[in-house]
This record gives sequence, C-alpha cells and structure tokens, in this order.
Amino acid sequence: MLVADGFDVVGLDSFLFAHCGFRHRGRDEAPARFPEVRQDVRDLAVEGLRGFDAVVHLAGLSNDPLGDLQPETTFAINEWATVRLARLAKAAGVRRFIFSSTCSVYGAAGDDLVDETGATHPVTPYAHAKLNAEAAIAALADADFCPVFLRHATAYGPSPKIRFDLVVNNLVAWAWSTGHVLLKSDGTPWRPLVHVEDISRAFLAVLKAPEATVANQAYNVGRTDENHRVREIASVVVDVVPACAVTFDDNAGPDKRNYRVSFDKFSVTFGTDVLRWRLDDGVRQLSNTLAGRCPGPEEFEGPRFARLAHLKHLLSIGAVDDSFRWVSRPEPAEAATAGSALR
Repeated sequence: MLVADGFDVVGLDSFLFAHCGFRHRGRDEAPARFPEVRQDVRDLAVEGLRGFDAVVHLAGLSNDPLGDLQPETTFAINEWATVRLARLAKAAGVRRFIFSSTCSVYGAAGDDLVDETGATHPVTPYAHAKLNAEAAIAALADADFCPVFLRHATAYGPSPKIRFDLVVNNLVAWAWSTGHVLLKSDGTPWRPLVHVEDISRAFLAVLKAPEATVANQAYNVGRTDENHRVREIASVVVDVVPACAVTFDDNAGPDKRNYRVSFDKFSVTFGTDVLRWRLDDGVRQLSNTLAGRCPGPEEFEGPRFARLAHLKHLLSIGAVDDSFRWVSRPEPAEAATAGSALR
C-alpha cells in the first residue's frame, strides 16, 4: 500500500518467520517490491536510520501467549529495544515514529466501552511491554520528533504469511478443516476486531496526516461496531462456512482478557472511510481463501502458522538462542514444519 501510494520503503526484519508462507507452502515468498535489510532491530545503529522521514515500528514478539513464554525476552524486545529505536530515530533526524501498539493494554477493562483516555489494565507481559514503551517514547516528543501510537484491535484476515493463532482466522480454519468451530474459552469475552488491510490503511493515514494533528497521540484502531463476544464470532463463522457447528474445547473456561473499545477518536480524526471491513465480510473472504486448501489442525496450530509454536520449534532445534537471536538458519521445511509432512 505504501509503495502504491508513492512512498519509498525499506523493510528491516530478522526474518524469524521467513519460511512460514501460505501461498507458496514451504518456499520463500516472492521478492518484495522494495529493499529489505536482514537485521535484528536490537542491533540497528543510528547510521541505519539517517535520511528517513518516518519509522513504522512493527517489530516485536506478537501476542499474549508468546509474551508469556519468556517474559524477560518480551520486555527486552517489545519495550527496551523499542524505546532504544525511538531514541536512535530521533538522533538520526527522523521526524515521525509510528508505534504499533495494542488494545491489549486495556486488558481486563470489562464490558464498558473504553477510549484512549480510559484506564489501562494490562494483564500480560506483552501488554505491559507495549504500554511501558508508549510512555517512554511519548517523553521523547518535541517540535522535531512526532511519535504516534496505534493501539490495534485484534487482527484478522488473509496474508502471504497468514497466522492462525488469531481468533477469527483460527475459528474459520477449524470450521473448514473439521466442521467444528472450536471455542477455547467460554465464548463470553469481548474482542475488538480489525482487518489487516484496515490496519495498513491506518498507518498510511497517520503517515499522511499533518504533524500537528497526530503528534504524541494514541489512537485505537478499529471500528466501535466491531466489538464482538467470541461466541458471536463463532456464530458468524457458522453462518458462512458450510456444514459446521460450534463446539467447546474440554478446557474451555473464562478468559481474563475482556475489553470493549471505542474507536471514535480515529474515525473523527481520519474519517469513516479508512476502516472499511466488517466481520461478516472478512469471514467470507477468509472462507474463500481457505476453501479446498485449508491445512489440518496439526498444521495450522503448528510451527508454520502459529507464532508461539514456531519460536518454540526454532528453540528446540537450536536455530535461535534464548533471546531469539539466530544461531544457525535451518532449511525451509525444517524451520516451519517441525519435521511434519507438508500437505
């Protein structure tokens, strides 16, 4: 989207998930349409940031279960390395720093709508690290440095490296693969949802907005009418995917992560046409993507498509150390499949 809009883009990534593709199944994805730097964000120096107008900071250990695996590493990457990057960007003369944060900072907020001025209740290392990073980066703001914080709702939707450890994607995969929409909680928690394309459009809108409008602001990214209980998501999947029904995991129970989010600030600032996707349309899109080609549960909940399982596997084969730095790079099948056969 950035390239199509005329931006000059350079990607930087440690490529931990290089072999987790869906479209090409076991091969690297097609080359990107922009330069890519293979580097750990923790090792970036100020020289690597000079000449850029903006940093869109996405790097991190992504989601609550992964954060629980090694909390100290989550804080090292998602908080300390993030704040270091912001300081380096400021020193390099980068004017705009857009941080990919999360609505998980609201954590155990309950059933009432919460906006950007509301109390935060993070309940996981992932959420704590994001919130701590926001506060430290906000303190760097001045006339020459414009940080912006995008607190995304729970993402969903297809992509070349699709994740099935996200609630909507996971439920659609279970439906297509087994005929069962498997709920792993009691279905009562609220989840705000946002399509991956809308997340991308949100970054684009912030990059193009006047600095005076967005400087040092936090925005919840999503639609207020896209807060759903997990059981409601399951009902939408049942309506879309043929011949499936809701079932509950044997260990299904309450989930302490429960929050409804107001997204009015974003829509007032950027208009109502930036965030376009509704859940029923997104489930239909996912259903069309997976029809006839959905992997089985042992695969879509395994190392290729679930971030926690993938990093556990890289640790188990000695490809990365305990800080998730590369020790040796495995072959594609070994990296992504934990020895299981590709379908």
